[in-house]
Amino acid sequence: MDSGSTQALTPYSENSVKPALYQYYFRALICFSAAGTLASMINWEKIDPLYVGMILLLLFYTYGAHQLSKKLTGSKLAQITRQLHYGDAFLIGLVVGITNFSLVSSVLFLAMIQFNALLGGGIKKWTEDNIAFAVGAAASFIVHKPQLILDGNFQISAASFIGILTYFLAYALYMHKRFAQLENSVQLLELEDKKNKVRAYKLSRYIPPPVWKAINKGNDKILRAERKRLTIFFSDIKDFSQLSEEMEAEALTELLNHYLSEMSKIVVQFGGTIDKFMGDGIMIIFGDSDSKGVKADCLRCIAMSIAMRRRMKSLQQEWFNQGIKRPMQIRMGMNTGYCTVGTFGTTNHLDYTVLGTHVNLASRLESASEPGEILISHESWALIKDAIMCRDKGNIRVKGFSHPIKVYEVIDFRRDLGKKQSFFEHSSEGFSIHLDLDKVRNFDKEQVLRTLEEATEQLKEKLIT
Repeated sequence: MDSGSTQALTPYSENSVKPALYQYYFRALICFSAAGTLASMINWEKIDPLYVGMILLLLFYTYGAHQLSKKLTGSKLAQITRQLHYGDAFLIGLVVGITNFSLVSSVLFLAMIQFNALLGGGIKKWTEDNIAFAVGAAASFIVHKPQLILDGNFQISAASFIGILTYFLAYALYMHKRFAQLENSVQLLELEDKKNKVRAYKLSRYIPPPVWKAINKGNDKILRAERKRLTIFFSDIKDFSQLSEEMEAEALTELLNHYLSEMSKIVVQFGGTIDKFMGDGIMIIFGDSDSKGVKADCLRCIAMSIAMRRRMKSLQQEWFNQGIKRPMQIRMGMNTGYCTVGTFGTTNHLDYTVLGTHVNLASRLESASEPGEILISHESWALIKDAIMCRDKGNIRVKGFSHPIKVYEVIDFRRDLGKKQSFFEHSSEGFSIHLDLDKVRNFDKEQVLRTLEEATEQLKEKLIT
């Protein structure tokens, strides 16, 4: 059989269930049909040795082919099966010639050849088997001088018809069973595919997007270390270690997961890549995957940090209402420069991360920032100064750098300041306000105004000593 044929539809496939046994069943039906046709032609008063010899050859061929197939596996089995398939067609052609090309039996045997070949291997197999059939028919002239019988003998026709009909019925039953098995296999594969997709989704949350994309495409060679100009961001919660001493472990875990989830949503919104979580700290990269250009990447990082600061104000109010008195403040630092990004580690464990002086500087700026403050380097400020209002904080000394570092504090987008300001916040003893006009819904606007007016009237009337 052709090793490239469709394995799911043929009993001769080396991957099918019990291939040698199925091969034996169908070859036996073919040979018994041919032997029955020959037996119907024997004149029992004067037995022709040619017919008897041919019947014995068919029976011994069936048994011998079965024994040979049982001893072979793999590519050798596929090769010998293909050769035996030629032998089947050759012997049928020989039988057709010896039976004087009886019309009915010839048509039936020829139909069986076409059916078997097309089902087993397509046009190529059909051509090869028909050639083998023709060679067998031609070889019959060597041992016999056939005469063309157009009307046909009833006994010969009946024997051929019964044998070949049995062959087709058996094949139909076999194919029904195989199709049922295939349908069941498809259902199992679909179920396994769904499970793999769920596993892949869960796994993707633990792997950086560049690594996940490269592995999915089978091109993890692109993960080798290289130099890129990136924007690196660090943030953490001020005095989080003290808070962990005051809260129960379960409550602290829930609070931290809520905080990290909210920050992660903002990271995804602005197209950043989370490199790692370090307790309450977050390291984020812009410009490694899906870069929009150095300036655009830096601006996206600034926009993300401003959104994080605003979201933190909302979370502070939520946590205060839950009984957490200590207001948690976020500190952020950012820097832009050339870094080495790629996989680092051993053959057994690799980590995809970013290394370099500019990464260290971003971390130092985060440590030097005040609660609620976003500190950026001069390199980052130069890229975003036309869109972001920043305050010059002069030079500071940071660990690991021998020279002073020029830093700036991020205020807000220039478009959101002055008359167009959309964000207001202020806190003092007995008073706190956090107003984001972009998030106030139309049907809440009147209620917000009434609340502000009532508070204003109460404050005006109250005598404060």
